[in-house]
Amino acid sequence: MALTKRQRAKAFRGVQYGLLVVILIVFAFVADWGTIKRAFFDFEVMSKLFPDVILVALKNTIIYTALGFAVGLLLGLVLALMKLSPVPPYRWIATIYIEFFRGIPALLVFIAFNFGIPLAFQVRFDNLSTVTISLAIVGAAYMAETIRAGIQAVPKGQIEAARSLGMSQGRTMATVVIPQAFRIILPPLTNELIMLTKDSSLIYLIGVQYEQLELTKFGRDAMNQYRGMTPILVAGALYLIITLPLGYLSRRLERHTGGKKVS
Repeated sequence: MALTKRQRAKAFRGVQYGLLVVILIVFAFVADWGTIKRAFFDFEVMSKLFPDVILVALKNTIIYTALGFAVGLLLGLVLALMKLSPVPPYRWIATIYIEFFRGIPALLVFIAFNFGIPLAFQVRFDNLSTVTISLAIVGAAYMAETIRAGIQAVPKGQIEAARSLGMSQGRTMATVVIPQAFRIILPPLTNELIMLTKDSSLIYLIGVQYEQLELTKFGRDAMNQYRGMTPILVAGALYLIITLPLGYLSRRLERHTGGKKVS
């Protein structure tokens, strides 16, 4: 007797659940739980990481991310307005910048800014400035496209109404268009903040002192010191403490703004 469509779907789900159970059972028997506990869940090592992992690594990660995001958002807004400008050279410059920095790894930006710029221009920045500017340069390229799409998503009737009231183009953009655009693009901007949080780990390339360590570098150094993976597990958990609330905030904002998407 042939199965109905609903019965086939139910049987397929049953097979999937069964396969998952088999995989978990095999993993439970194959895994060396003693070694896993010693390597990943050494509570004595965890106790030695605190409070420095919070007061140094977590604090620095948040500072680097916040500064990079703030500067990148400002630069991204300028680039978005340039790309929408009626002046062709502005559009060309913005397009080249956005496509270039979206097309190369953030790793290369950190290396170039820390080693190339001082060599070419005989200037040297402190580590905080280097991280902030490097994150901002990369983040601005992504945020510019997000902001540009948000501006273009604002209904043209809003612009026409503002202009009919005698507002100049600049005032219309500043008081009507941009505020509405930011309401639309808050969810994707939150995702950019998550991305910059993870990119802040690239500070290890420039060489930092202990008090300047962020989570990844802190975890890696502690892993070498204590010969185990527990510090990396702690660092990963602290990253989640930052990124999971941001992801939740992004979903809440998306629902609050009616699920509008920009592209």
